[in-house]
Amino acid sequence: MIFAKQAKLSSGWATNVRLILVDGKITSVAENQSPAQDDTIVDTLLPALGNLHSHSFQRAMSGMTEFRMAGKDSFWTWRDLMYRFTAHLTPEHVEAIAGFVFLEMQEAGYASVGEFHYLHHQPNGTPYDNLGELSSRIAAAASETGIGLTHLPVLYTYGGAGKVPLAAGQARFGNSVDRFNALVGQVQVAVSNLPADCRVGIAPHSLRATSPEDLKTVLSAKPDGPVHIHIAEQPKEVADVQAWLNARPVDWLLTNADVNADWCLIHATHMTEAETVNMAKSGAVAGLCPVTEANLGDGPFNGPQ
Repeated sequence: MIFAKQAKLSSGWATNVRLILVDGKITSVAENQSPAQDDTIVDTLLPALGNLHSHSFQRAMSGMTEFRMAGKDSFWTWRDLMYRFTAHLTPEHVEAIAGFVFLEMQEAGYASVGEFHYLHHQPNGTPYDNLGELSSRIAAAASETGIGLTHLPVLYTYGGAGKVPLAAGQARFGNSVDRFNALVGQVQVAVSNLPADCRVGIAPHSLRATSPEDLKTVLSAKPDGPVHIHIAEQPKEVADVQAWLNARPVDWLLTNADVNADWCLIHATHMTEAETVNMAKSGAVAGLCPVTEANLGDGPFNGPQ
């Protein structure tokens, strides 16, 4: 049992709150209580944080790119190193790395994670016999460590805006729409033994890695649950999408998809004033990654506006 002098509940701040736990789960929350003799007494209780955006495998390449090369380094050079790194990862590596970083997240105070998972296949792009093999490894790591999981399989079909073919380093990420929908079905099986608060969403990687027709198809196939997408992270991305679709990424998405509170627009860095206002009106979450965005020099989010 836990007794808190004050606690932040869904209804607001409350005092003298007593929690009863059974098998690690909170079974009751009562206000205006007195502590029992064996209660653990704390001053303040808050809901634990959720880590909104994770690519867990990247934890193992931390430190490989933290240096400056006379102005030559950028998001795009970082991405090339990441592609080379992924070529060496086995399913066992993926599970071990995920388990390690999920423990680190919990040590830092995060109780749940949104895993934006785009590493799907063998290094040459051939699917595993179990199409959801690597998602199953993420689920196993979540089960082992106890972190709450929102799993977000990523649709990654093209190597750049305008349906550019995938590059060799992207082969492990690629899926057609039909294979992606099959993958999502397998993911739902893979997480079926996790706690009831585990969720499965979808993550069209970005407008440059999909197409308007493919995006429409996958959204229709899974109309419920969260939708996460990288959007407007880099000036080059904005320019490439605008040249292809005759609109900036955020503007195009808000005009052509039913963006609402189920959506999370990751980074959303390079927006005009109108895009910023319209995104706020949609109810979508701006998924900010301050450490990553600073590390890669993405630029600041228009927070004050």
